[in-house]
Amino acid sequence: MPESMAPTLPPADHSGMTSMTSRTLTAAAAGTWRLGDLEVNRLGFGAMRLTQNGPAFAPGAAPSDRGRAIAVLRRAVELGVNHIDTAAFYFSPLRSANELINAALAPYPDDLVITTKVGPGRALSGEFLPHATPGQLRGQVEENLRQLGRDHLDVVNLRIVGSDSIAERFGALADLREAGLIRHLGLSNVQPEHLVEARAIAPVVCVQNLYGLGALPEQEAFLRTCGEQGVAYVPFYSIAGTGREAGAGGAEHPEVLAVARAHGVGAAEIRLAWTLHRGPHVLAIPGTGNPDHLTANVAAASLRLSAEDLAVLDSVGRND
Repeated sequence: MPESMAPTLPPADHSGMTSMTSRTLTAAAAGTWRLGDLEVNRLGFGAMRLTQNGPAFAPGAAPSDRGRAIAVLRRAVELGVNHIDTAAFYFSPLRSANELINAALAPYPDDLVITTKVGPGRALSGEFLPHATPGQLRGQVEENLRQLGRDHLDVVNLRIVGSDSIAERFGALADLREAGLIRHLGLSNVQPEHLVEARAIAPVVCVQNLYGLGALPEQEAFLRTCGEQGVAYVPFYSIAGTGREAGAGGAEHPEVLAVARAHGVGAAEIRLAWTLHRGPHVLAIPGTGNPDHLTANVAAASLRLSAEDLAVLDSVGRND
């Protein structure tokens, strides 16, 4: 692992059960990682669920309460969150995640890192459009700049669908990085060969992929590859799992519930804590518009799982 990418971690806790009252409520408790020259706490925040009530992107869902969404963002920063994931295509008929972030947090704290994604497009009516061509990516970058009120973007992830070459699209973003509109580049929803392809064009600071408890062996292998190369691995849907945009639902695994009871916390905290235990280069970006859920998510940063806990949780998926 490159020395410049070495993580800063909190002291290990081998005491077993950790009560909520004995833990400090701060995102910094999970330790830090560097996205290029930007240091972030490993427990961050995802903005996807801020714009409407119910499943993200669901047609006809009621818009979120603007004041509550702004309060959640401000509270997240108060609790030590300094890495926020967003996108211009995170919007509902009355709400835009980027606009909410701008309204809540500008002028932005010096240590706040905002990561956004480009590639997908959405019509104002909500339908997703074909992904952007290389020539259209500049417009998407400029739209994020405008909505966030920034003169540059900290991190831009190229989000893709499929296995086609990303060289032209990633090259277009690399040109915008050289022009000063983007500080660092990342990838989203990609396969290992895409990382190889992108790194031959420009530095990659993060990979954002579907990952969580019960992950497939190939997902685990890609996570390890990223760590070996000093690239942050940023799971999405680490709580929701197969529920994806709809959120967590259905019966929880008994193994997860057993560990949660032992620690006196909820299943979501256990899933987040397990994710953070996968490696010092793994960052979490749980999203919520609920202030109570935010508090629980941040509390997961200081939850230390024992080797026995991890063995029980690692069996989830293998026993299905």
